[in-house]
Amino acid sequence: MLWDGPEGGRMFLETIEEEQATGRIAEIYERQRAQLGFVMEAAKCFTARPDLLPIYTDFSDRIRAGFSLGLREWRLITLIAAKHIPSTYCSQVYSKQLIEDLGSKDAVLAVHNDFRTANLSVKDVEMLSYAEKVATDASRISEADIERLRSAGFSDRQICDIALCAAFRCFVSRFFDAVGAGTEAAFIDSDEEFRSTMTVGRAL
Repeated sequence: MLWDGPEGGRMFLETIEEEQATGRIAEIYERQRAQLGFVMEAAKCFTARPDLLPIYTDFSDRIRAGFSLGLREWRLITLIAAKHIPSTYCSQVYSKQLIEDLGSKDAVLAVHNDFRTANLSVKDVEMLSYAEKVATDASRISEADIERLRSAGFSDRQICDIALCAAFRCFVSRFFDAVGAGTEAAFIDSDEEFRSTMTVGRAL
């Protein structure tokens, strides 16, 4: 059976709606509604197994709270990982957030198309090259890749965080697609070229 999402999407599994939520799930929903004006399907989809949303939220919050790089870096890593997963949901969300970080839609498109030629710093390129390998085939990563990151100025904690950010995206993005979580209208850009480019996987 299909279940209607809040923005007209169709979740594949039965999940807990806002009026049904209690306890920690209700608290998490309320926090998202206060921040965004709605509850993301990315949160609701975890309630097909109700015990998981608090665990997922706490884990995600802990990774982000201790992240040793900036929010811009988190978003860049996520954009590149989402492209290769491929995850339309996460590409749409994070590309829209990166517009302010990078200064324009054109800059975001350039990074998405080929971050190696997008006028990023050498350090950014090394970071995203590593994240790309994590997302596509982490078995190809060798100690030489880690040494390149160290030579570019990253600490081992920062390298760990790049790997965590990219690997975390692989997990959650694939789960979102597997259970039918769809992109909310608030994250879909009105620019047709931008929206189309960031539709890297499932159609909107």
